[in-house]
Amino acid sequence: MMRILLVDDHPVVRHGIRTILTERLKGAVVGEAGDADSALSQARSTDWDVVVADISLPGTNGLDLIKELRRLYPTLPTVVVSMHPASQFARRALAAGAAGYLTKDSTPEEFIVAIEEARRGRRYVGPDGAEVGRWSAGAGVTPHDSDIARDLSLSVKTVSTYRMRVLEKLGMRTNAELMRYAIENRLLDT
Repeated sequence: MMRILLVDDHPVVRHGIRTILTERLKGAVVGEAGDADSALSQARSTDWDVVVADISLPGTNGLDLIKELRRLYPTLPTVVVSMHPASQFARRALAAGAAGYLTKDSTPEEFIVAIEEARRGRRYVGPDGAEVGRWSAGAGVTPHDSDIARDLSLSVKTVSTYRMRVLEKLGMRTNAELMRYAIENRLLDT
């Protein structure tokens, strides 16, 4: 059973997307939130598989919500669904940590593909974002992530998740802080 948290401030839009999801993903549980605060509250109380969120939300915007979700739940993928064309916001959404970007005029099939791809740890940008998709194909994956994944027989996503957990446990926010910590504590082989 897939659990999807749907975040949009328009009840009619939420109803439409909920209908698509429950009809095409049999057994899916779809929670709803109308703003970022409600979404964060629900994220704390339930284990979600995917978050589907609009960029334009009252109060805290969707990009900031994505960043906060990414910080709190690094393995929880978020798919952005927006009225804005991919050329305007997809790069910003992906840079904030979104796993995918769709416009609200996307087909129901695209919604399902985007959610399934995000759940598998892959990125998805709808057809109108092909250029953005090429830009983001390797976003967030560095050559050393791939080398580490290969050497440890893990997926790149798992390596990234472990790195995020180490940062979180050490109270750090950037790779630079982590590197400084490793050097100061002589954790690197030279």
